[in-house]
Amino acid sequence: MKTLFTGADILTLEAGKPVVLRNACLGVDGDRIDYVGTVRPIAQYDTTRDFTGKMLIPGLVNTHCHAAMTLLRGLGSDKPLDVWLTQYMFPTEDKLRPEDIRSGSYLAILEMLSTGTTSFTDMYYINDETIDACLTAGIRANIARPVQEFDPSARYEDSRRAKESFDLYRRRNGDGNGLIKIDFSIHAEYTCTEEIARRYCEEAKQYPGAGMHLHISETKKEHVECMARRNGKTPAQWFDSIGAFDGVLRPYAAHCVWATDEDIALFAERGVSVMHNPSSNMKLGSGFCPVEKMRAAGVNVTLGTDGAASNNNLNMFEELHLASTIHNGYMIDAEVMKPEYTLLMSTLNGAKLQGRDDTGALLAGYKADIVAVDMNKPHLYPNPEPMATLCYSAQGSDVCMTMVDGKVVYENGEFKTLDSERILYEAKRSCEYLYGKE
Repeated sequence: MKTLFTGADILTLEAGKPVVLRNACLGVDGDRIDYVGTVRPIAQYDTTRDFTGKMLIPGLVNTHCHAAMTLLRGLGSDKPLDVWLTQYMFPTEDKLRPEDIRSGSYLAILEMLSTGTTSFTDMYYINDETIDACLTAGIRANIARPVQEFDPSARYEDSRRAKESFDLYRRRNGDGNGLIKIDFSIHAEYTCTEEIARRYCEEAKQYPGAGMHLHISETKKEHVECMARRNGKTPAQWFDSIGAFDGVLRPYAAHCVWATDEDIALFAERGVSVMHNPSSNMKLGSGFCPVEKMRAAGVNVTLGTDGAASNNNLNMFEELHLASTIHNGYMIDAEVMKPEYTLLMSTLNGAKLQGRDDTGALLAGYKADIVAVDMNKPHLYPNPEPMATLCYSAQGSDVCMTMVDGKVVYENGEFKTLDSERILYEAKRSCEYLYGKE
C-alpha cells in the first residue's frame, strides 16, 4: 500500500539539522518513507491524502518510562524520592499481578499513541504483559527487566531477576518484526549489591549491542550516599567500574541530575546516552539535569517522561515544552536550549539510544513512524516559526494522527488497534483491587 500525504508542513532533516518544509509532500510505501519534498513526486500512489493545515513530524521517542505505573498515577504526590519510593511505590508495586501490569500497560499505550509517541523505553517487570500490549497496539518499545538486590549475602546464581532478564531477551528480542527490542537493566546503584551488578554486566556482554538501562544520580542524596559507600565513586563512576559502560553494550542513564563534570566527560567517552526527565525531576524536587554541559561535551541527550506516578502523565509535548524553557530560566540565558535541539532530543537522539538507526526522522528510507499535528487551532496561530510553535505552543491533544511502521494506529480520537473502553474498564478493575475503591 502506497500513500501520499500532500499540502503538509514537514519536519525533516537537512545536513543533520531539523528544517520545516512548507506545503510539502511525503510518500509512504509499506513500512517505509519513500519521498519527502516540496515538489509532488512523479511516482503513483494508491491513496492521496490532503493534509493541508497539518504538520508531519517524526514519531516522538519516550526514552524513559515505567508504563504499567499509570495505575499508580498520583500516589504519594509531593514527597521526596526516597519517601515516595519506599513508602508508596514499593509497597503498592508488591501487590501488582500480571493482569494489573497488562491493564496499566494498555492504559499507558493509549495515552502515548494519542499524544504522538511511537516508541518508548520501558524498565519494569512481568514484561510479557507489556510486550503483548505493544504488539497488539502496534507501538515500538525497548523493554528491560531491571535487576535489584538488597541482601549483601545474595549469590548471583540465585538471582531470580537476572534469570528473568536473560530469559526475556532470548524469548522476545525482535518480536513483532523488530517492534520489540529487549535491553538489560540494573535499577540503580542504591538498589543493587556490587556482586550481583558486576556479574550481571559480565553476562550481558554475551549479547553485543544490547542496551543497558540505568538510573544514575537522580537526587543529591543518592549521589552523595553512593560516594560514601563506594570509596568516593559517583554512581556513574561506580557503574563504569563494574562494566556497565563497556563498549560491548549500549548504555543509557536516566536523570543524571547531579552528574559532575567528570561524570559528563565519562558519558561522552563511553558513549552513554542520557534520558532527561524534566517533569519528574521537578515534581520530586530532584533538581535540573545539566543538559547544556552534556550537549557541549557531545553526550547524546534524549527526552523521557518517567512513569506516570512521578510525572503524572506520558505526554511528550509537555516534556518538549519544559525542556525548551526551564534551562533558559535556570541558566539566565534565552539561547541555552533551542527548539531545534529539543526536537532532536525527542526524536532522532531517542532513536539512537534505542539502537534504531532507521527511525527518528522523516527521511526517505526511514521507517514510516509519523505523527500529524493539527495546526488549525487558536493557540497555534500564527505560525511564523514552526519549530518554536511545536515546542512552546503545541499540546499532546493537537495530535490528529499517529502512524507506526506505515500503519495508522490512531486518528482523530479513534484508536485503530485498541478497544479504549475495554482498556479503561480493566484499568478501573485493577485500581479497585489495588486501592479498595468501588
